[in-house]
Amino acid sequence: AEIFSSLEKNNQNTGGSYIDKKPNAYFIRSEGLIGSTEDIENIVVRSNQNGIPVLIRDVAEVRIGAATRYGAMTRNDEGEVVGAVVMMLKGANSSKVITNVKTKMEQISKTLPEGVVIEPFLDRTKLVNSSISTVTKNLAEGALIVIFVLVLLLGNLRAGLIVASVIPLAMLFAVCLMNLFGVSGNLMSLGAIDFGLIVDGAVIIVEASLHHLGLRKNKNRLTQQEMDQEIYESASKIRNSAAFGEIIILIVYLPILALVGIEGKMFRPMAQTVAFAILGAFILSLTYVPMMSALFLNKQINTKPNISDRIMSWFQRVYTPMLNFALRARVLIVSLAIGLFIICLIIFQQLGSEFIPTLEEGDFAVETRVLTGSSLSQTIEASTRAAKVLKANFPEVKEVIGKIGSSEIPTDPMPVEACDLMIILNDKSEWTSASTREELAEKMQAKLEQYIPGVTFGFQQPIQMRFNELMTGARQDVVIKVYGEDFGKLAGYAAKIGAIAKQIKGAEDIYVEQ
Repeated sequence: AEIFSSLEKNNQNTGGSYIDKKPNAYFIRSEGLIGSTEDIENIVVRSNQNGIPVLIRDVAEVRIGAATRYGAMTRNDEGEVVGAVVMMLKGANSSKVITNVKTKMEQISKTLPEGVVIEPFLDRTKLVNSSISTVTKNLAEGALIVIFVLVLLLGNLRAGLIVASVIPLAMLFAVCLMNLFGVSGNLMSLGAIDFGLIVDGAVIIVEASLHHLGLRKNKNRLTQQEMDQEIYESASKIRNSAAFGEIIILIVYLPILALVGIEGKMFRPMAQTVAFAILGAFILSLTYVPMMSALFLNKQINTKPNISDRIMSWFQRVYTPMLNFALRARVLIVSLAIGLFIICLIIFQQLGSEFIPTLEEGDFAVETRVLTGSSLSQTIEASTRAAKVLKANFPEVKEVIGKIGSSEIPTDPMPVEACDLMIILNDKSEWTSASTREELAEKMQAKLEQYIPGVTFGFQQPIQMRFNELMTGARQDVVIKVYGEDFGKLAGYAAKIGAIAKQIKGAEDIYVEQ
């Protein structure tokens, strides 16, 4: 108490009066603020019986200390490490940012002291590359399937290739407009493109041209001028139908453009990208497709049945009896349709629903909570033990990073009893303990609860957890908040709600947070 009082009294400035010395006024102030550790050491605590002053350096050691910690970071079971998070600016390109960060890290690493290294633990490159790979794979497979079906059902290789060529050109048109309007290419925007919709107008034009050519009475080889005239006539007759079909498809996506908030941010790019692609295909179907048909379709008209004719004949033979039966048994067909509709409504009400399907990010983010009021050291110990358990029992785990409490720059403030365990996993092809993400999370949680009682673990994914927190302020998918003045009663009600929630089918990772 005496030391504290002495420090307080000897660490302040005092203002005095002033001296009027014409033409100036001189203000008086005594400066007593501490400026160094030596100043602290020389502060008098009291005088002893002999009148000799007792200084702080006589009774204590004075040194530069550290601020009170409210957070820490652990790595595996090795203890504490120093960590950092790179924040990307809104609207920035994640791939470019990651590349630039890695370049800068290489430069910084060269200036670090011996034994100090920078090791990234959560790298979005893997997720970005995986997403791009998924989009590329889906687009390529979709294009190949559409091309195969076109060639097969049109029965004309040249016609099929002409229609198929609309796909890359329409995509190029869409990408140009995406760049112009600032729409990013991602799973939501590019993954929603339907090549069947894109080639719809082109199929109508080409098929009408082939049909028109087949109706010619003169089967002699056409000149280029005659071919141009035939294609012009057929395309002109069917142009309105093709345009009408494309416009209807575009109108379907207009309501999505009116979405706002989180829904708008997620689904508007999808609608814009599809609209751009369909618009490009629409323009191409009225300009490029007729021109290519006139140039590259066979000018020698062939009336022999091809594979497309045989396929359509088979469908016709199967469909005609079914149609005749349906026309005769109108009451039965209508009754069956109504009955199936009612059954579908009943089944639909029992189906689960979600905002969007969960994207597998490849890693886990585990929201870990020790008992409320626990110290930072206790949370560090729990995090280290959890990492040790996971590393020892699951070969799928590459490393475990624990982010505890709030950092010096609290971009993500949390209490000291809270910890985000980032479980970095190996490639899914190397998994042996489980075959799915859900199964692995369930086994990990069971093992952690077995070895570390009294600590709650909520398994999510890094981006998913942040996304939930941004939308609702809570990291879990479903949160029940209980309000009131009596903390004891609130805790009791929360425990009862948690017990009830655990009985609900499909509910996982339920825990009560205070």
